[in-house]
Amino acid sequence: IEAVAILESRQAEAQAASQAEVLARERDALERDPNAPVLGNPDGDVTVVEFFDYNCPYCRRAKPEIEALLTADPNVRLVYREWPILGDGSVFAAKAALAARKQDKYEEFHWAMMGLEGRAEEASVLRVAEEIGLDIAQLRKDMEAPEVEEHIATSMQLTQALGFNGTPSFVIGDALVPGFVEKAQLADLVEEARKVED
Repeated sequence: IEAVAILESRQAEAQAASQAEVLARERDALERDPNAPVLGNPDGDVTVVEFFDYNCPYCRRAKPEIEALLTADPNVRLVYREWPILGDGSVFAAKAALAARKQDKYEEFHWAMMGLEGRAEEASVLRVAEEIGLDIAQLRKDMEAPEVEEHIATSMQLTQALGFNGTPSFVIGDALVPGFVEKAQLADLVEEARKVED
C-alpha cells in the first residue's frame, strides 16, 4: 500500500510539474492571444481564462458567478476561449459568437447565449443573434473567417496541452481549475494570483 501511495504521489508531482511547464510555455497564448475575446477590464492585473461551450449546463451555471466576479473586482481581465466540444450546435454557436466580434457585439451575444433556454442549435443561435440586432447575412459570412477557425483550433490545442477534458475549465494565475466554480472560490483564486504577481 505504501508503494502505491508513493507511486501516486510521484505521478501527481510529475503531472503538476508538466502542467506548470505547459502554463509557462503557453502563458502568452492563454492570456494575450489577440484572437481571443476579452471582457472585464482589458488592463486588469489578473487574467482569468475560461474555456467553455454554449451547450454546457455548468458553463451556463457559471454565468452569474463570472458576472458577480467582474462586478466585485474591476481589476479582472477575462479571456474567453470558445471550446465547442458538445456537438454541431456548439460549433455553430462558437463560430457565431466569434463572428459577432466584427459587429462589436461579442459580449452582448455571449451573455444572451449563456442565458439561452434549451440547446444551442443553428435556429436558436440565429434567433438570439436577431434579438440582439446582429446582421445575419454578415454574421454567416464572418463565421467562415480564418480567425474563427484558428481560435477554435487554438482552444483545442491549449486544452489538450493543459490536460483539460471538460467545460468549463479555468486558468487563473498558476491554477488550473476544471469544472464549475462559485464566485467566492474564483475571487480567492484571483487573490492568490495577485499575490504571486506582486
